[in-house]
Amino acid sequence: GLIIKVARIFNTYGPRMHPNDGRVVSNFIMQALNNQDITIYGDGEQTRSFCFVDDLIDGFLKMMNGPEGLHGPINMGNPVEFTIRELAELVVELSGSSSEIILERPLPSDDPLQRQPVIDLAREKLGWEPKVTFKELVSIMVEADMKLAEQEKTLADAQLS
Repeated sequence: GLIIKVARIFNTYGPRMHPNDGRVVSNFIMQALNNQDITIYGDGEQTRSFCFVDDLIDGFLKMMNGPEGLHGPINMGNPVEFTIRELAELVVELSGSSSEIILERPLPSDDPLQRQPVIDLAREKLGWEPKVTFKELVSIMVEADMKLAEQEKTLADAQLS
């Protein structure tokens, strides 16, 4: 008799993520903030879609309050794709970094060339789709990580004095 609802989550990002979590957005931002080369696997033409965490939470709330018989699974993510190279270029631009973008590593054999959720059911049944654009999301992430780096530097300086 327990009511359940299942959402299938796709790449989701937001501020306060661990800067060294190993995910592509965080990796690129940390490399850029440290003016290190940004390394891309493959030719950078593989695509990903990135959803802002606030949009995902909005989707969860709409699902929980949605139609009683709608149990899912429902895909939740951003269907708008960008290439990994576009992500790297945007991170360099928004961070003001002098990092170079390097295409030096082979694409792992298990790395898909495309990741894009189909959110038709979420749109149709919940009236939900992401609102935050790719550029806004990356800007929010860069700003958050820049603030974190500044706080860590201030703390380190205080400990040295």
